[in-house]
Amino acid sequence: MNRRKYVVIFMLVFTILLSSFSFYGYQMLFSANFQVEQESRILEIDKNETFKSLQNKLYNDHYLNDLVSFSFLARLMDYDKSIKSGKYLIKANMNNLEAIRMLRAGIQTPVKVTFNNVRLKEQLAERLTVNLAMSEEEFNKAMYDFLAKSEEFNEYNIIAMFVPNTYEMYYNISGEDLMNRMHSEFERFWNEERKLKAADIGMSPLEIVTLASIVNAESVKKEESNIIAGLYLNRIKNGIPLQADPTLVFASGDFGLKRVLNVHKEIESPYNTYKYAGLPPGPINMPPIRAIDAVLDYKHHNYLYMCAKEDFSGYHNFAETLREHINNANKYQRQLSIEQRKARLNQK
Repeated sequence: MNRRKYVVIFMLVFTILLSSFSFYGYQMLFSANFQVEQESRILEIDKNETFKSLQNKLYNDHYLNDLVSFSFLARLMDYDKSIKSGKYLIKANMNNLEAIRMLRAGIQTPVKVTFNNVRLKEQLAERLTVNLAMSEEEFNKAMYDFLAKSEEFNEYNIIAMFVPNTYEMYYNISGEDLMNRMHSEFERFWNEERKLKAADIGMSPLEIVTLASIVNAESVKKEESNIIAGLYLNRIKNGIPLQADPTLVFASGDFGLKRVLNVHKEIESPYNTYKYAGLPPGPINMPPIRAIDAVLDYKHHNYLYMCAKEDFSGYHNFAETLREHINNANKYQRQLSIEQRKARLNQK
């Protein structure tokens, strides 16, 4: 009788313990533990993160409620031995199992990388790495490693490979993968249609981007872009130097230069389009897509010259002959002198 009593007690205790353990196990796996009754949030895991430092981050930054259950399950699932860096979306009311599976598999939330208005290759690192784990030094090393292996790109034209846009990529992308991604995007941008248009003009994609950078610098009014593109193509076809002032600004290195003088035309540089006919060796800025397409869809005409309009509207007077151009330039200079005199009188 006593033995039967002990068996019953044992079974009762065992059942209670089993039920409790099962309940706790269920809670540990499936109960909400992350961002409980809060909004979804990004978790950033650094390159050198350890399981201990991650535990501290999750607890101290209030990502989770119960650190013990997360830690226990993470060790059972061997996540503590394979911490993957990146940016992860921790959803509202996420349970331990969902979170650990996501983190262990490295299923990141892509970050947005946006760049434009870049003038020099030295500026690329700062613009492209701002939302990435990659340092500027890592990017520059990857860029020069890429250039060392490339037959198409060099230090002058590498900026042409970066088509300005917004791209999604993973926070911990490597420098090599980033360069390969940008090269793939360049190849995707230069589809068959654009390549055929470039071939009809008699230029390579890189030459088109270089000309587009000059057109972009000259086009205060964007609707004139295809006209200006046609003008420069006429000069190239006729063997006339481009004589584009923005290339002298680039050659001078003084990007705040407001007015190009005769002294600037003597600068010794392959970017001096007053001294050297044809295109410079690479872009003078990162032209937007619309400027590239303006060159590909250039306006057919006979213009060889342009001068700012005398109404200071930002538009240009275009001319086919040097005589017309001189007349336009004189009109502009006369009006400029009048405006300068007015300004001096107003100051008095």
